[in-house]
Amino acid sequence: MFEYEMHQLRAADLTREADRRHLLREAREARAAARRSARQESEGRVSTTPRKVRFTRAA
Repeated sequence: MFEYEMHQLRAADLTREADRRHLLREAREARAAARRSARQESEGRVSTTPRKVRFTRAA
């Protein structure tokens, strides 16, 4: 009987560990998706030219 109870405890531990890893993986994937979508947003820098090139020097 003792071995069966130990087996049940171990199975419950393994199930909790698997659930925890699954949640971590989902969170990582969600963060990565948010970063990808943030990079692909239409709003952002208007010009990629450096500021010093845009204006000529005053005489």
